[in-house]
Order: sequence, then C-alpha cells, then structure tokens
Amino acid sequence: MSTSGPAVIELRLRELAQLFNSLDPSPFLERDLDADAEEFIASWAVEIPMHRELSLVIHLATPPTTGSDAEEAVQAYFRHRAEHKQREFTQLLRRGRVSLLVGVLFLVACLSVAGLLPRLLHASVASVIKESLTIIGWVALWRPLEIYLYDWWPVRSERRNLQRLARMQVKVIVPQIPL
Repeated sequence: MSTSGPAVIELRLRELAQLFNSLDPSPFLERDLDADAEEFIASWAVEIPMHRELSLVIHLATPPTTGSDAEEAVQAYFRHRAEHKQREFTQLLRRGRVSLLVGVLFLVACLSVAGLLPRLLHASVASVIKESLTIIGWVALWRPLEIYLYDWWPVRSERRNLQRLARMQVKVIVPQIPL
C-alpha cells in the first residue's frame, strides 16, 4: 500500500442497494448502512493507520437504476455514528465524574468511621473493622478509576475512526455497458 494517497477499501456488490439497510425507510441520504457492509468497511479502516485518509471504492455488478450520491450517503452515515460516539464519550466521562464523587465521599465516610472505631470497640475488633472499611472505601474508587484510566481509550479511538470514515472519498465503479 502506498502511503502517499488515501488508503483504498474496496467493496464488491451486485447492486448499490446492498450497501444500505433494506428495512430502513429513510430517504437515500439518511439511510443506515447494511450491518455487514458497515462491519466490513469499519474493520478494514481499523487496520489502516490513523494518520492515513481513506477512500472507498464500490464495484457494482449492475449499474444503479437511479442516480444517487453514494459518497454523501456514506459520509452522512459515518458522521452520524461519530456524533453518537462523541455523545457516548461525553456520557462516559460524566459517569466517571459522578462515580468519582460518590467514591471519594464513600471513602471519606469509611475512613471517618474507621477513625472512630478504636474509641468505641475493643482494639482487636476495631482493628479488623477499620482495615475492612479502609479496603471497602478504596474499592469504591475502582469503577471511576477504571473509567478514567482505561474505558475512555476505546471509545475515543472508535470516534476518531468514525470521523475519518465520515471524511472518506467514495467512488462507485459500474460495469461498462456494451454499445
């Protein structure tokens, strides 16, 4: 593969209608892609380094019956998916902030109670409960830390890939009809 131009993803179809979800009643430019076609395109795009732009070449076995702007439809679909992924990313970070706040408050409560225990209970019992509350309080921070350390990476990466797919050039190649 040359690194000078866009990386090419090739798709072979009988007809252009196979590219789109046949159950979607939306107008052409707003239709969802067929799940298999989307999976094929997205899986190839993931394999191509992120710094490379993309180009989709669709080879049709039969000419389309009506004029259509496949490029605009494909770009609109992936743009919509990227916007959805951005909302998912924002919600994940919001959930992380709320979880962190709840976790920190719970940790403070556990440590506060643990600090009072030596005055209320026998030393050996207080020690066991104090250690248990300390561990439980820190475990309460597990999920927010997981969100902020690990969970956001794949969502961000997928969003970036969808944005790249939304910019991709689309070319439809139809068979030559003999005269």
